[in-house]
Amino acid sequence: MKAITDSIEYVGVNDHQIDLFEGQYAVPHGMAYNSYVIKDEKIAVMDTVDIHFKHEWLDHLSAALNDRKPDYLIIQHMEPDHSANIENFLNVYPETILVGNNKTFNMLERFFGKEFGKNRLIVKDGEELSLGIHVLKFIFAPMVHWPEVMMTYDMHDKVFFSADAFGKFGALDHDEKWIDEARRYYIGIVGKYGMQVQSLLKKAEAIDIQAIAPLHGPVLKENLGYYLDLYDKWSSYATEKDGILICYTSVYGHTREAVEKFVDMLQKNKCPDVKIYDLARCDMSAAVADAFSYGKIVFATTTYNADIFPYMREYIDHLTERNFSKRHIAFIENGTWAPMAARIMQKMLTPCKNLTYAETKVTINSAVHEDSIESMKKLADELCSEYINSSEEANKNDLTALFRLGYGLYVVTTHDGKQDNGCIVNTVTQVSENPTRLAVCINKKNYTDHIIMKTGKLNVNCLSQEAPFSVFEKYGFVSGRTKDKFAGMKVSRTDNGLVILPQYINAVMALKVEQTIDLDSHHMYLCAIEEARVLSNTETMTYTYYQNNVKPKPETEGKKGWVCKVCGYVYEGEELPDDFICPLCKHGASDFEKIK
Repeated sequence: MKAITDSIEYVGVNDHQIDLFEGQYAVPHGMAYNSYVIKDEKIAVMDTVDIHFKHEWLDHLSAALNDRKPDYLIIQHMEPDHSANIENFLNVYPETILVGNNKTFNMLERFFGKEFGKNRLIVKDGEELSLGIHVLKFIFAPMVHWPEVMMTYDMHDKVFFSADAFGKFGALDHDEKWIDEARRYYIGIVGKYGMQVQSLLKKAEAIDIQAIAPLHGPVLKENLGYYLDLYDKWSSYATEKDGILICYTSVYGHTREAVEKFVDMLQKNKCPDVKIYDLARCDMSAAVADAFSYGKIVFATTTYNADIFPYMREYIDHLTERNFSKRHIAFIENGTWAPMAARIMQKMLTPCKNLTYAETKVTINSAVHEDSIESMKKLADELCSEYINSSEEANKNDLTALFRLGYGLYVVTTHDGKQDNGCIVNTVTQVSENPTRLAVCINKKNYTDHIIMKTGKLNVNCLSQEAPFSVFEKYGFVSGRTKDKFAGMKVSRTDNGLVILPQYINAVMALKVEQTIDLDSHHMYLCAIEEARVLSNTETMTYTYYQNNVKPKPETEGKKGWVCKVCGYVYEGEELPDDFICPLCKHGASDFEKIK
């Protein structure tokens, strides 16, 4: 068996007999059902495996135990692929104590039709269990993705046993990239429960994790920030990939022809990535997963029986079921006498939150003709405006970019001579016309202010309403002096050499400082506009929109103290010190309000 640490062993199994996981997800490379043994003064076994692997699993367990007897069986999740062998385990090790929560034991009795009351330990959220030097802390994660789910943190080896979270399709003896099958697994199985996963990630932030041990897929030890960041994006429905996804159905080939022509238009318009799915022939779960990965999705289908083609209807049902949101949507419809597919698709998407619809709708009357080609060109221009205007072919003098200003939120990008930097600001104002001048106020404590004082140049990136909270964390909560905020990120630049934020903006302006005014806590920079580019028509992120829709709601129930209006951090105590600085966003006491 494989050693996870000096005292934790893997005793799971690989399943190459299965063709459909949960009866619907194709798994050509099988599945792994993971189980672990923690050996100390007392021994804990972490979960069982699928019923078809009873003897193989018990053999693995026996080899790991080396004639010792387990003291505890930790039941983290009651789905049968992890719990089916509990009774078989107890037949071999009848003195073992079962560890779970109240909901665990309720489900246990429903699955097995009898009570397991002889040896049980019911634990609560945050409770700890000592095995010796290993102390296990139980972290409840209801609806990730069943109500009884709990996870376990080994405080000694710092291993996070994450139940189904961070799992993937595929057996462990098949070598493949983690991300694609993990995304398909997450969106298909856990995707509906983004809010609950976000709550789990906040709990995970509070512990030092050196390894993640899920119930499916490999144990994760390297670059854990990468996996945590992906889970944050998936669960907050943020955009993971830059580009455009096209999902289509076609009866006689005309809609397919339109999609093929449209792809050429997108590629000529600098679209960095175009992914296409023929919904009648593809793996539906892969198409669903990618809809939660790309920020822009084009739905192309035919009017069919006064409705839409069945595979498209099924596809949209999958999306709405999983809380599809925060995406830019476009439609290509086909119909011979009464095309209505676009209207039906948009109606089906009504339950989805924060969708932005393209102004251009393409209608094909039976076959592709010149009028539909012109509509497709117009739609391609609309969807690719940010790609074109991030390239050297951009219109660099589009002063309608000024219309994106208001009491908004912006990322000011700079360069200190060695690396790029970005900082969140909410004070950008047009102060004159002919010539046009902008005033940008920066707190003197920010490293960005130090850079601007030295270089005299900056870019103002206007954030759109699509920006997730992670953007504010990255550019607002840490200093560019200590962290490279653009590490590993592919970016475009304005002619002054400064970064254009690669996502979540609708305009960018390259500025040159002409005058600096000292305002005690801030510097006001009066700037000339060297470039102004419009990247999209998405609404600007205002401070009010951020407060109401983006900033996580602070968990203040039952607490007394103060809450940060910027990031939601809670300070518990009757009096907030005048010099208090928020440990998360670094804002001062003036940005806190008393919990009511």
